[in-house]
Amino acid sequence: MAQQGEPRGDAADVAGVQAAISAGRTTLGIELGSTNIKACLVGPDHTVLASGAHAWENELADGVWTYSLDAVHTGLQGAYAALVGDVERRYGVRPTTFGALGVSAMMHGYLAFDAAGELLVPFRTWRNTSTGRAAAELSELFGYNIPLRWSIAHLYQAILDDEPHVPRVASFTTLAGYVHRALTGRHVLGVGDASGMFPVDPATRDYDQRMLEQFRHLAAAKRPGLHVEGLLPEVLPAGADAGRLTAEGAALLDPAGGLRPGVLLCPPEGDAGTGMVATNSVAPRTGNISAGTSIFAMVVLEKPLSSVHHELDLVTTPAGDLVAMVHCNNGASELDAWAGLFGEFAAALGHPSTADAVFGALFTAALDGAPDGGGLLAYNYLAGEPITGLDEGRPLIVRTPGSRLTLADFMRTQIYGAFGTLALGMRVLAGEGVGIDAMFAHGGVFRTAGVAQRLLAGAVDAPVAVGTTASEGGAWGIAVLAAFARATADAGEGDAPTLDRYLTERVFAGVDLDVAEPDADDVAGFAAYLERYTAGLAIERAAVEAL
Repeated sequence: MAQQGEPRGDAADVAGVQAAISAGRTTLGIELGSTNIKACLVGPDHTVLASGAHAWENELADGVWTYSLDAVHTGLQGAYAALVGDVERRYGVRPTTFGALGVSAMMHGYLAFDAAGELLVPFRTWRNTSTGRAAAELSELFGYNIPLRWSIAHLYQAILDDEPHVPRVASFTTLAGYVHRALTGRHVLGVGDASGMFPVDPATRDYDQRMLEQFRHLAAAKRPGLHVEGLLPEVLPAGADAGRLTAEGAALLDPAGGLRPGVLLCPPEGDAGTGMVATNSVAPRTGNISAGTSIFAMVVLEKPLSSVHHELDLVTTPAGDLVAMVHCNNGASELDAWAGLFGEFAAALGHPSTADAVFGALFTAALDGAPDGGGLLAYNYLAGEPITGLDEGRPLIVRTPGSRLTLADFMRTQIYGAFGTLALGMRVLAGEGVGIDAMFAHGGVFRTAGVAQRLLAGAVDAPVAVGTTASEGGAWGIAVLAAFARATADAGEGDAPTLDRYLTERVFAGVDLDVAEPDADDVAGFAAYLERYTAGLAIERAAVEAL
């Protein structure tokens, strides 16, 4: 692969890429993740041509995890400018248009606006766990699990708390929906992202009408006349025309004025949906695991679950098929923190190293750890974790006098800790008899080949595949969805392939996958670790109460 600033391929390839960029035959994907906003330019053959990123962080303001809209705008512009700079360095041309464009972002949360489009309260992200009463009441009413982070739980909690902004709410949406409306003027959402706002009926691929009616009657006691269906975004499936880039939208992305309006946009999606696309796991019996600041698994179901489980969300693929989701608020952030500490230690010894080198050394050491982690125990809980019933988190490393404190056991335990809550949810899914042929993994934690992938296979006791697109993640996934929308528009709806066929036949045909089969020792070792992990949750709860 070419290095940053170098063109990719030989002279003929570069000339072809230059022509595709100049003619607008590329697609652009932008994903707003929890720590990075990434832009990814994809060629007509779906390969990554260039990328750009902008780092950002959520802030805890007045007890609410949030990002300001100014930070959203600045981050979009920074990521887009970095992408354009990468294109110019590699190919000597500057893009002015694209065949299609797509936006994705962290799912769920609460962005509420008045009739003039003004934000009423600071953006409440998925990370907030202040909606316990609302989520419990809605779950009981619907007979359907409504997690704390879902948008409807945030709205209903605001109603229960009689927040003064509620009478002025004219619309609410997710982060992807907000950015999409800023670019196109349309209040729409892809069905996958919409299914994390309010339950979706997979038969209609739209909000569940029975539950909308139930919510209307429930809310009427405090807010007569509130019709939630009029506040929610319109639901669109993958491949739909979700609007065109307006002049204002083009100026938002590119204040320099180089980007022309008129670009087709695909429906905005959540990071769960783009993860499914990026791993070609939108068909039944396939699943994917996305590991970042949060970590979640998605399994496409053959039929509805028999029972309601608080550990499992029911959402959909970008095409509207039912998916069971195990969502953990805490993912790889604690691993990042420890890698940063070891990097500082290496520098103090006179051996400064890159982050990739530090991660590589630490992860490789984990392979030599005892299968059960040597008696150590790690919790990655920087925030609350609904699956284990915790409203707040305290990162912990715990050991007994007889446990082994070695680098290998420490790092294996830290990786196990990142997968611990996920494994608890996956065991609930297994208890429902859900079959999984393969799990596809993506996210930066899998960049060190053969480590996190192997340990994850042991944790979920299923084959785990990682492809060459694994580290590209959701920005590439939404760029592919944009390409699918372009292909659908060009073919006409009657002749367009399904999303599953498009991915299998046009995007992933011939893609090499590295598949890790579960190792028997890892499976047994992780099972022993998880038993200790479950018992040790009492330690985590005590830490929350004491600290």
